[in-house]
Amino acid sequence: MTTRRQWLKSTAALAGAGLGGALLRHEVVPHGAVADVIEATSAGDMSVLIDPMIGTGGHGHTTPAATVPFGMVQLGPDTDDRRWDACSGYHHDDTTLLGFSHNHLSGTGVGDMLDVLVVPRTGPVVLSPGTRQKPEGSYRQAFDHADEIAEPGYYAVRLKDSGIEVELTATARAGMHRYRFPAAGHLLIDFDHAMQLPHHHHTRVEGMLQQLAPDLLVGSRRVHQWANGREIHFAMRLSVPAAEMQFFAHDAPAAAGATGLVGGGLKVAIMLPDAASAPVMVKVGMSGVDLAGAMANLDAEMPDWDFERIRRAARTAWRERLDSVRFVGGSPAERRIMATALYHAAAAPNLFADADGRYRGMDRAVHTLAKGEGNWSAYSLWDTYRAFHPLLTLIDPDKNAAFARNLARMTLESPSGPPVWPLQGIETHCMIGWHSVVVIAEALTKGAPGIDLATLWPRLRRLAFEEKGNGLEPYRRLGYVPADMVSEAASKTIEYSYDDWAMSKIAEAAGATQDAYALRRRSLSWRSIFDIDTKFVRPRFSDGNWPGPFDPRAVDHDGGYWRDFTECNAWQATFLAQHDIHGLMDLMGGDAALEAKLDALFSADSRLAPGTPPDVAGLVGQYAHGNEPSHHIAYLYAWCGAPWKTQARVRSLMATMYRDQPDGLAGNEDCGQMSAWFVLSAFGIYPVDPVSGIWIFGSPLFERVELTVAGGRLVIEAPGVSAEAVYVQNVFWNGKAWDKSWIPHAELVRGGHLVFEMGTTPNREFGRAPEARPPLALEAGAA
Repeated sequence: MTTRRQWLKSTAALAGAGLGGALLRHEVVPHGAVADVIEATSAGDMSVLIDPMIGTGGHGHTTPAATVPFGMVQLGPDTDDRRWDACSGYHHDDTTLLGFSHNHLSGTGVGDMLDVLVVPRTGPVVLSPGTRQKPEGSYRQAFDHADEIAEPGYYAVRLKDSGIEVELTATARAGMHRYRFPAAGHLLIDFDHAMQLPHHHHTRVEGMLQQLAPDLLVGSRRVHQWANGREIHFAMRLSVPAAEMQFFAHDAPAAAGATGLVGGGLKVAIMLPDAASAPVMVKVGMSGVDLAGAMANLDAEMPDWDFERIRRAARTAWRERLDSVRFVGGSPAERRIMATALYHAAAAPNLFADADGRYRGMDRAVHTLAKGEGNWSAYSLWDTYRAFHPLLTLIDPDKNAAFARNLARMTLESPSGPPVWPLQGIETHCMIGWHSVVVIAEALTKGAPGIDLATLWPRLRRLAFEEKGNGLEPYRRLGYVPADMVSEAASKTIEYSYDDWAMSKIAEAAGATQDAYALRRRSLSWRSIFDIDTKFVRPRFSDGNWPGPFDPRAVDHDGGYWRDFTECNAWQATFLAQHDIHGLMDLMGGDAALEAKLDALFSADSRLAPGTPPDVAGLVGQYAHGNEPSHHIAYLYAWCGAPWKTQARVRSLMATMYRDQPDGLAGNEDCGQMSAWFVLSAFGIYPVDPVSGIWIFGSPLFERVELTVAGGRLVIEAPGVSAEAVYVQNVFWNGKAWDKSWIPHAELVRGGHLVFEMGTTPNREFGRAPEARPPLALEAGAA
């Protein structure tokens, strides 16, 4: 008997072969379609394995929207705009949807976007969005997951209440809709639709809507939300002229004959009395610059109404994206997880420049890109510096170099300096540190060209040595950020130290040797909050005393007035100085003491203290895989000479923290970071300190992986690997024994053959010798 879930999976697979539209229209599926899917996979088309529904449930916060790699547009369904688990606008638990908007965030912990909501309906015009709890009397409509299809570049659903069939696809800057109405209908454009999360003030939207022709609607809006004041513009063409466009402001109808409105609470109903006679097509171009840009983007990328051509082009873009990584082996579920992880690792950052090269910069001015350059948005840098950007340095170094140059240019444009969490030309100031400098430093370490250090370093130097906000003044004066003066002081101390390490590399590349030396020394500041007695990093007061009593699970020292840690606690933060693991080991009392502390982390009681944010999830002891501060910790056993413990732990995390289900992620996807951890760990490598330019060995998941790298082809093989054979017995690089538990990036990007011989029992001698362990990142003179 075929279960509902099995039917859904087979539907998704057929959709991947280009048959989704046939299923939606109740047409006969061609004989042999399933065999075609199998053949496509064996031929190397990994895109057929992608399931965009992975991460849409639980706390994954992903969207099944139709998009292309790093595209500006993510056209897809919105089921909720009022709760944390629907930060992307969609949550798999929901049973009603509001409509279909044109941009979404990928797995973030804060919500925004959801611009230009299109609501297809039959019957009278209804203006209220209702709520999940009370959809009656609103424009919400019920849907069933059995009637959904999500594949790369395509989304489709049948709406239960009206019978309307919906298909969506996208190019980089535009989205196309295809609706099949069973009767006369209309399209409601809710221009006031936006995220309304409880921990934010009520979102305020200022806008303009204007009908330019019976088949053409344009609009602009400024949204005051997370990215406070961001601007977005759209141009919408219809395949059939509207009989009428009815405008509303705060649900009150505009004056008779009105062809547009300016202000807040704007909506427009596009009346389509002949909607049942043929499919209704809609195409929408987006721009962050102006209406002319939106129109030009639409005309450049969607000059006709060929929905299937655009859908095929989107699918081809994803197939080519995944073509640089091919893998053999693993279970069917592991292959789906891997392909979808590679998909999620190209969902952001999002293009934020028009086809003519214009873009709105971080200074809110309009700039024009130099030839060959790009501008992107949605850089979740506190997360993505750890694995997402390092992954790109391996599989797409040109794109990552372009991102690094983009971040350097943003640093010069932004009044705030180095980006923290930029979204559509606005600095959100979300999270702590300035980890754009880490991405730039890593790119320089790995040979990225074109970064203008002569102009970049003076701006970074001002941040490093002169600016005083965010606890920087006491950080320089005391050697740490004091917990009685600054919120999240303990985490800021550690992360500022790491940014100092990154900036020292940039200074060195810029020829500022004295600055580089000073920053290397200051990057050891995190040691000032390491308590030798408890063997934990702790918040520290400005007078040098430790607050007490101390609980390593606590996130604050005073019952919640303000937090000492950023989305973690002392258990996780103690291991966070990624550039100074040797220093951590010395403070712990040696390699055996560090190994014991790591063991204690993974075996500790998993209960969390009151006030811990929900991001601290995916717990194994006090290790929290659902949030990024823990992501590198399992790899630290290499410094202790016990990499076999890394191998066992990493494979366990891959098996337990990732599933091929909607709730298959242990925490927020965070713009590709959660997925990039899986991809790199499946390769058998991970960058504990991306700036150092070395990779730490783990335990590969697949029998064979082939990567296109700068120097040609990198093949990673793991003969004998299985669910039980997780232990590395020996490593060979280009046919020669490699006895180290790490390998330089410079070796891998030349291309070659990396072989992990696997077994079911640990080889405790591999990586045990001091000379086989990861090298000292900080020069001895820095101490």
